[in-house]
Amino acid sequence: MQVGYSAAQVRAAEAPHLAAGEPLMQRAADALADELRRVLRDRRAAGAQRGARPRVLVLAGPGNNAGDALYAGAALAADGVAVEILLALERTHEESLSAALAAGATVIDRGDVLESAAAADAVVDGMFGTGSAGRSPALSGTPRDVVAAILPLLGGPHAPTIVAVDIPSGIDADDGTVPDPVVLPADVTVTFGGMKAGLLLSPAKELAGRVVLVDIGIGDELGKAEPILRLPD
Repeated sequence: MQVGYSAAQVRAAEAPHLAAGEPLMQRAADALADELRRVLRDRRAAGAQRGARPRVLVLAGPGNNAGDALYAGAALAADGVAVEILLALERTHEESLSAALAAGATVIDRGDVLESAAAADAVVDGMFGTGSAGRSPALSGTPRDVVAAILPLLGGPHAPTIVAVDIPSGIDADDGTVPDPVVLPADVTVTFGGMKAGLLLSPAKELAGRVVLVDIGIGDELGKAEPILRLPD
C-alpha cells in the first residue's frame, strides 16, 4: 500500500522537532547531497559528464526548499564540484546561501541561466516546495522564465539531470495538479519526512521521476496522522 500525506500534515509532524531545535533542514540537505553525488557518479560512469569537473546548477527560491538545496550545494562545493546558484527571486534562505558561497559556490546572473544549465551535469530545482497552501503553485515571473529557458535543453544525450527538492516546483503537493505546463520534469525527486500525496497522482507523478523518500526523524508524529491518500502497490 502506498500512502500519501498532505503538506500540512508533514509540516505539523515537523513542528515539535523544529521547536526542539532538531536540525531537520541539515538532515534533508545531507540526504539531498548524497543523492546528487550518486547522480554525478552515474553520469561519469555513463560517459555523460560534461567536463573533467562535475558541474551543478542550483535554482534557489525564497524558502526552506532553497535552504535544503543550498546546504547540499555547499557540501558538493566542498567536494570540489563546480556549483553555480541562480536566485529565482530577490530573497532566499540567507544562512544556507552564505554556507554555499563560503564553500566555493558562485551566484550567476539570471541572464546566464541557459549557458549555465547547458554546461551543468545536474540542475537542482529548489525554487518552491509545499508552502503554496491556499494559492496556485503555478510558476510566474522570473521563476517561470528560468524554467522556460531550461526546458529546450532537456531530452538530448547530454541534457542535465534534473533533481527536484521535495517536489518539482509548480505542482500541487496534495492533489497532483499542474496548473501551468511550465515545470521542470524531474529525473529524481528527493522528498523529506513523508510521501506527499501529489507525487503519487497524475499528472504530477509523471513529472517527479524516481522519488526518493528520506527519513528526517518525523515518522512517529506523521504515523499518528491519517494519510489523505492510499493506493495499492
